[in-house]
Amino acid sequence: MSADAEKGLFREEGYALMGAAFEVHKVLGGGLLEEIYQESLEWELQDRRIAFASKVSLRVFYKQVELKKRYIPDLVVCGGMMVELKAVKELLPEHEAQLLNYMRVTKSRVGYLINFGPLRALEWKRFVI
Repeated sequence: MSADAEKGLFREEGYALMGAAFEVHKVLGGGLLEEIYQESLEWELQDRRIAFASKVSLRVFYKQVELKKRYIPDLVVCGGMMVELKAVKELLPEHEAQLLNYMRVTKSRVGYLINFGPLRALEWKRFVI
């Protein structure tokens, strides 16, 4: 797959996801608890008829042995986009690493890191691997 084609993965679905996230931030503003944004975004996604699963338990393997410990991303949107939500002052490298680990474990090609914490504007990053 070419680099241009990879960038287009889940493009429309990503626009829809971010439209919902921007709406949540517009209505609530920044600075609330992550759980408030999680519930609000789930409501907005459902209202817009965007498919998602919340707090899915991801299996992790070591040498074909399933481990007891699980990864639990905030959302899986449209059956393939990993979404990690934050409500912090600013995104840090460890937040990116968390999302990239979810993507690696699930072999997902697209992920979104969305930070509702800033008061003035939503902070977000799209990852394609």
